[in-house]
Amino acid sequence: MIKCENQNNNDNNNHSGFTLMEVIVAILLLSIFVLAASGVLLDSQRGWNSMYDRTFSEVMTASHTAKRVFEATVRKSSVSELSIDTSGKWVEVHYYDDDTSTFLDCYARFYYSGTKLYVERGWLNPSNPSNPRGILSTSIVCENVSNCIFKRSGKYVYMMITLNDGSHSIVVGSSAILHNS
Repeated sequence: MIKCENQNNNDNNNHSGFTLMEVIVAILLLSIFVLAASGVLLDSQRGWNSMYDRTFSEVMTASHTAKRVFEATVRKSSVSELSIDTSGKWVEVHYYDDDTSTFLDCYARFYYSGTKLYVERGWLNPSNPSNPRGILSTSIVCENVSNCIFKRSGKYVYMMITLNDGSHSIVVGSSAILHNS
């Protein structure tokens, strides 16, 4: 019996490895995974940039400044001397200059005009009717103000301010309690 060598060689030629079709399918699946992961990472980066821009935007910084100045001033003010415009566009509080003062000798007036929130500070001298008050300073608390309303409820004074710089808009509410009697 004659054996054909070609027949034996075909049986022994079982090579291990991947076929071209398996490699193409693997590359296709890997490409789909990379594209999906890239989309998720890109979306995360856009979200991060957006949040960073909102957090450190000019309106956010201005809102923190307005809130801090308003609360610090109102907290040292007297319950007995508080004036608010009927339309809520300004509020005036009176306070003691220092611990040795025997009467309310200073005032602060917050008002909204144009696109700015101002605070006017000055002294009070009720014993001199011809010159009962004097302005010490007027400063801009924040800019890009599109609306600001002041209200009172008991010993609390509220400020609701809307800031808008064209790209970001924020509404911030702040309240402070009047401590001095």
